[in-house]
Amino acid sequence: MKAFSVLFLQLLFFACVIADTSFLYNGFHNINLSLYGASYIKPDGILSVISYSPKNIGHAFYPSPLQLKRNKSNTSSPTVSFSTTFVFSISPMYPKIGGHGLAFILSSTKDPQDCLPNQYLGLPNDTSIAKFSTRLLAVEFDVVQNIELSDINDNHVGIDINSLVSNVSVPATYFSGSGSNQTHSIDLKSGVPITAWIEYSDKENLMNVAISPFGIPKPDRPLISFPLDLSSIIDEYMYVGFSASTGLLFAEHNVLGWSFRIDGRADDLDPSKLPSLVKENKAKKMLHRKGLAIGVSLVLVSLVLLIISGAIQVVRRPKLEDELLEEWEIEYGAHRFEYSELLKATCEFGERNLIGRGGFGCVYKGVIPSTGLEVAIKKVSHDSRQGMKEFVAEITSMGRLRHRNLVQLHGWCRKNNELLLVYDYVPNGSLDKLVFHSSKEILTWDQRLKILIGVGQALLYLHEECDQKVVHRDVKSSNVLIDADLNAKLGDFGLSRIYDHGINPQTTYVVGTLGYLAPELTRTGKATTSTDVYSYGAFMLEVACGRRPIEPEKNEQELVLVDWVRELHSQEEILRGIDPLLDFYNPEEAGLVLSLGLLCSHPLPHCRPSMRRVVQFLLGDAILPPLPPDVHLDEIPGLVLESSDAYPNFSDSSFFRMMTSFNNLKLGQE
Repeated sequence: MKAFSVLFLQLLFFACVIADTSFLYNGFHNINLSLYGASYIKPDGILSVISYSPKNIGHAFYPSPLQLKRNKSNTSSPTVSFSTTFVFSISPMYPKIGGHGLAFILSSTKDPQDCLPNQYLGLPNDTSIAKFSTRLLAVEFDVVQNIELSDINDNHVGIDINSLVSNVSVPATYFSGSGSNQTHSIDLKSGVPITAWIEYSDKENLMNVAISPFGIPKPDRPLISFPLDLSSIIDEYMYVGFSASTGLLFAEHNVLGWSFRIDGRADDLDPSKLPSLVKENKAKKMLHRKGLAIGVSLVLVSLVLLIISGAIQVVRRPKLEDELLEEWEIEYGAHRFEYSELLKATCEFGERNLIGRGGFGCVYKGVIPSTGLEVAIKKVSHDSRQGMKEFVAEITSMGRLRHRNLVQLHGWCRKNNELLLVYDYVPNGSLDKLVFHSSKEILTWDQRLKILIGVGQALLYLHEECDQKVVHRDVKSSNVLIDADLNAKLGDFGLSRIYDHGINPQTTYVVGTLGYLAPELTRTGKATTSTDVYSYGAFMLEVACGRRPIEPEKNEQELVLVDWVRELHSQEEILRGIDPLLDFYNPEEAGLVLSLGLLCSHPLPHCRPSMRRVVQFLLGDAILPPLPPDVHLDEIPGLVLESSDAYPNFSDSSFFRMMTSFNNLKLGQE
């Protein structure tokens, strides 16, 4: 009797599931959904698949599985047709930088395994079909270009079948006009609502996907029309819902309404019943339009007052010759400090305010009188007025870079042929002083690993995640500053590149510091993201080993840090390289850092990983592969090494072999 009751309840459950083949949610007030991770329903009825929180995962499913395969007795088609439409929005915390995307999914489980909080959309990141433990079909709305997954760009729609590598993907667009021949792009991460339609036909074995800005009818022509037989891909019962995740970049992923139907066309959503996000956006637009005339009037009045005030100041106080603006400087005036203000901030650049010297000039601590902001001011000399405009243009561009592991550039000032760069003041100074000259407590292993990850994330941002790719060109411990919480902040980003606009006797051709320079720089002189990775590898070994990349007082075997650690690795004694001053460290983490340092500083550029992969290795999001075979420098194609009698005792050292290939190239010195 008990067994019969259980069987009856199971049959009743599946009968209810099969009967319930459609639903329509104009908002999610009092709606029963299965929510996991960071997903929740807001008080205004918006489904937040994931909100503004870094390194998180959100899944939201219709609570019951839906039967997407027919009974075996029905042989007309093994699968059923279905249709869905929903309105979603992706609003990054930092729109210019972006965030990660959203996916509509059919999943064999409501609890997919092996999902990581990063750029993988909250889906299993094992891209091997054979290893997938979850049956999965996803339509992704992706706003990150992941080279590893062969993404076409950072604003695309794709269909993924049991893999994160899309079977088909196209730029996010929609069609309109007669014959649907007019193409319009859609910025998926603009924060505005977007309507999506997904339809599968079991008779045609075809999946169609279309999108358009909310309020614009469904296009006659689909964005994607992909031949697809679901019978071998999905289980009989599948869960339907949404998935998203955030990594270091984060965004809010909202769904405002959702409609779904099996064997028929999904019901249209009612715009008047959708939650307030749409209404608020409309209200903001109306308010913007109403206030535009008032705003313009106020701006014009303010501008007139400023012009009058400026004219009075010019009449009353003659400008110093070195503070006169040239016409091109007005374009960048928002970032320009007056020299007199910086003079006061640093007590006239007094010796007591001097906090450092480098290849590009002296650095002074100061306090801006008008704001009380503590700053570090770098005086950069230059021997040529030619190119000064390009300098300032690029420095201004650098000022728009924003990352927690970059030293913030606040502005600049020009006095004659000298540039003054105004940065955040970072209290603990440069990392090399903490590692090599500190009388304080030695940096722990955890602190060093945190610093390495921070610098890696800064380089990833410069290489891939900001508006324009930036090559740092001088990654080293003296260019890494440490704040009060022992967070790393990479400084002088782009300064080496900026210097190439003109002529400087210290940096004529190859810019960088010995020990951090990639071998190919000696023959090409061209800095790339790969040469940055090489420098970062040497930097990793420097921090982990507590040794500078080159120490002339060492014997021949230990002279060059990279060579020494590589030899320890070949002897399977790589942990001998760890800083002997460290009392405690994690052997697995230490081995990873040293091995990854060797991989990054591999002589062949194509063997080095990207900074995205480096960060994934350090965060444990990917497994470090075996190191490629060692390659001697004279085996590198195109690299000509000449013999020299100048260093007869070190002829086999890769460092001095590299030195002989420089010929008359002049290097930037610290």
